[in-house]
Amino acid sequence: MLSQVKKIVAIASGKGGVGKSTTAVNLAVGLQQQGLRIGLLDADIYGPSIAMMLGVPENTRPQAINEKYFRPIEAHGLFTMSMAYLVTENTPMAWRGPMAAGALRQLLENTAWGELDVLVVDMPPGTGDIQLTLSQKARLAGAVIVTTPQDIALLDAQKGIEMFLKVNVPVLGIIENMAIHLCSQCGHEDPIFGSGGGAMIARDYDTQLLGSLPLDISIRKQGDLGIPSALSSKEEKIGQYYRDIAQAVVDELNKNHDSGGPEIVFE
Repeated sequence: MLSQVKKIVAIASGKGGVGKSTTAVNLAVGLQQQGLRIGLLDADIYGPSIAMMLGVPENTRPQAINEKYFRPIEAHGLFTMSMAYLVTENTPMAWRGPMAAGALRQLLENTAWGELDVLVVDMPPGTGDIQLTLSQKARLAGAVIVTTPQDIALLDAQKGIEMFLKVNVPVLGIIENMAIHLCSQCGHEDPIFGSGGGAMIARDYDTQLLGSLPLDISIRKQGDLGIPSALSSKEEKIGQYYRDIAQAVVDELNKNHDSGGPEIVFE
């Protein structure tokens, strides 16, 4: 049920391995810390990961409502739904595209989301059936593209941007992941994947660089433990990166990219 969801934001990438799901989870937490009611949909049917990143115990199953709707699983204040809640960890989703798209429709439309300010959708990588299905079945307020600075990732990010523009979904901005490597021993910063790529794409497509994130081992460790980095105290720099990006996303949403959508108001 999407009737009470004010804004839907897709978190996408042109290729895998750029940290899209980690970014989606932490962005959702950052938005929730703004005082907003946030949902998180894991639309990666083949490789769902948000359950682990949020520390949801294995074999957690959503309750049924009137034998028609799923009750979302609450984790760290987020209302979440994922294929991981419906199958075991070792079950491969060996489905063709139309079956995966059908599963996404059910997760999207048959979940009792309730009143949400923003539903964050963690998309699978690429520009296939899942992306097109979401664009057709839900009124997206916008898409956020996650990339890394190296040229091959930027090339795929451009394809992702072009796809959303073709289906009239505004691109809210670019998040550049793994922009700087922070040495855990001495604190030295090194742009091992290059630099400036995210800003260049944002400039080329007249959108925003929402933020750049470092390649830091604490992000991986906390994700494996089910404790998103955005939950860290305000004194910790990594958590602040995500909170700043969340604020930038709110600022873009309040520009009413989707022409007529309600404005998010902090209380």
